[in-house]
Amino acid sequence: MGYQDYEKALKLGEKGYRQAVARGDYPYLQVLDEILSYTKIVGETSLGLVEVPLELIVGTKTKSRQWSFAHNFMPLMSASSEFCYKWGLLCDSLQKEGLRDPIIAYEFMNRFYVLEGNKRVSVLKYLDGVSIPARVVRLIPQRGESLENKIYYEFMDFYEDTEINYLWFSREGSFVRLLEAVGKQPGELWSAEEKKEFHSVYVRFRRAYEAKDGGELAITAGDALLVYLELFGYEEAKEQTEAEMRNDLSKIWKELLALERRTAVALSMNPNPDTSRGILTRILSEAPKVWKITFLHVKSPASSGWTYGHDLGRRHLEQVFPGQIDVVSVNDVKEGENAGQELIRAAERGSDIVFTTSPTLLMSSLKAAVEYPKMKVLNCSVFTPHPYLRTYYARMYEAKFLTGLIAGCLARGTSEIGYIADYPIYGMLANINAFALGARTVNPQVKIYLEWSKRKGAGAEELAKRPDISFISDRDILPSGGASRRFGLYQSAGGEPKNMAMPVWHWGKLYETILRNIMSGVWKNEESHREPKALNYWWGMSAGVIDLICSQNLPRETKQLVQIFRNLICSGKFHPFTGPLYAQGGEKKKADDERMTPEEIITMDWLEEHVVGTIPTLDELQDEAKEVVRIQGVGPGKKGPAQ
Repeated sequence: MGYQDYEKALKLGEKGYRQAVARGDYPYLQVLDEILSYTKIVGETSLGLVEVPLELIVGTKTKSRQWSFAHNFMPLMSASSEFCYKWGLLCDSLQKEGLRDPIIAYEFMNRFYVLEGNKRVSVLKYLDGVSIPARVVRLIPQRGESLENKIYYEFMDFYEDTEINYLWFSREGSFVRLLEAVGKQPGELWSAEEKKEFHSVYVRFRRAYEAKDGGELAITAGDALLVYLELFGYEEAKEQTEAEMRNDLSKIWKELLALERRTAVALSMNPNPDTSRGILTRILSEAPKVWKITFLHVKSPASSGWTYGHDLGRRHLEQVFPGQIDVVSVNDVKEGENAGQELIRAAERGSDIVFTTSPTLLMSSLKAAVEYPKMKVLNCSVFTPHPYLRTYYARMYEAKFLTGLIAGCLARGTSEIGYIADYPIYGMLANINAFALGARTVNPQVKIYLEWSKRKGAGAEELAKRPDISFISDRDILPSGGASRRFGLYQSAGGEPKNMAMPVWHWGKLYETILRNIMSGVWKNEESHREPKALNYWWGMSAGVIDLICSQNLPRETKQLVQIFRNLICSGKFHPFTGPLYAQGGEKKKADDERMTPEEIITMDWLEEHVVGTIPTLDELQDEAKEVVRIQGVGPGKKGPAQ
């Protein structure tokens, strides 16, 4: 039997060799010593006796056995060689008696290289084994900037808690997200029962994933599992059968395809034209549909300026579409608490459209969009790569540029202007930098002193300590009944602030445009049938969803200048982020006349050279801000959306 098995294995080795050559790949085993010749190792540690997945064993430690095996560990030596005889005896022994002794291997970047036991690995791979016991030494590379290196350092922290080596991701931050998905904290050790339970989930999921041809996707099984757990929940997954997992995978397959493409986000920069039917067609059609709409807010209009603005948008809809819509608004909806239940209620109510008005409701919104495909779910966020739901936001940086222009004109006698931001999420850095660029347009020596209202400590109060700062850009809108006049751009020179200009969000106009697109069929025409893409509405002043209100106290010449630039921005003839652009420290971001792309603007994680201040880390922020920043954050230690 051993000889016959060797002949079969030899054919597999020769086939693997030919296929590798045809692809232009190296056909033999990888040699760790050669890899280490151009890699700096900063430490090594013994992992002891480890159960190593055979699929992670990719090579040999030294060159001595490199030529004996193809890259798939199948043999290449002649069937008349002594190697064949020993391989065959080992194959018979393993089938009759099992494996007696562990191999000895080195682990590097979560791949394993055999020092002793190459034939045992070869035979077990031939026999379709899953894993092999090994005494393992880990070689630790120097920390670097490559993506794989960063992920590996995250893996080592994860391994310290779990001793799990069969899981891998292709994106930063995924190991921490996985811990969160299973209800664990970094640094919290897993019990033997928890490891066993998770492994059971992983094995069932991987079988289901491979049955759906997931192995053909350019993502790891771990990437897919993370998406699955974040949508359906770990507790549910523990009780599911493989067949149930396959069924749920079918529901979210477009999500995995979008994840594979990495850039599967389509930004709608301007509303598509309304292609509604002619009046005769509408007269002859059935009675007009009453659209059921649900708004879900994290806070109430009385406690949050953000929610207040969206509630004004809801009122606008009711005024524009009397008798055509039935609207329900729910306040105090929290992710991980009642968000899931409220979305289920919205579906049971027969809602046609659901607007969730905070990025913190993103994952619940996505799950609802998957579970209820006939219900159109939209989340107020930007640059989120989820094709099952749509997101909406506005290009506030356009109005911030004009506000900066006003501040620069008014602050002619000083070179210091204040700016108060909330927290560093997508678009926020663009707002700050656009304000600075606007001020510099008319006042080249100006400095923008930046503070963060959601930063721990003194924060915005620091601006009051600077006597040379008399103009400050603050929050855009206050809650209903807010008594403070510290919003928009105001002059602070003792006593009550004097408001000069205020950027405004016209959520009503945005909601009206989206609803008209749904009613007219534009929504359906926007769907991508060629490949799954997440459609993000990111409209600006030209669409009427952003504007600037100017005080009557502004000089006439300043108003005229603002109007000129407003018209140029709306017509597309002027773009605030056109080079040359420099970051703090003089780093050149864009060359002369080079324009930033929409994606670069959204994900901007640097401050313009005339801004004085820093981007806070997650740990520096107040607790209420951390959740939003974890989802849509930019800057130090933050990776943006949950993909």
